[in-house]
Amino acid sequence: MRIIALKTIREFWKNASHRDSEQALKSWYAIARKADWTGPQDIKEQFGHASTIGNRRVVFNIAGNKYRLVVRFNYAYRLAYIRFIGTHAEYDVIDAENI
Repeated sequence: MRIIALKTIREFWKNASHRDSEQALKSWYAIARKADWTGPQDIKEQFGHASTIGNRRVVFNIAGNKYRLVVRFNYAYRLAYIRFIGTHAEYDVIDAENI
């Protein structure tokens, strides 16, 4: 998969209050970059706790479920667009299907 907006997750882990997310996000990125996911079922095979939501988005639990990563996929072109990374409290106030 080609990951669009790696800068978004990099900036997140560089924030002093989110430094504990760095290794988990790097691990997610390494797996996703090498993946050839053709649909949500492929993601669920690698990330069993990922949640499929509407509008081609998947929510990943990061750093022991401390953070949430929302990614929009274009499976045909093998693209993954980082749409959001934040705490559960921050996630609760967004519209994850339309962000």
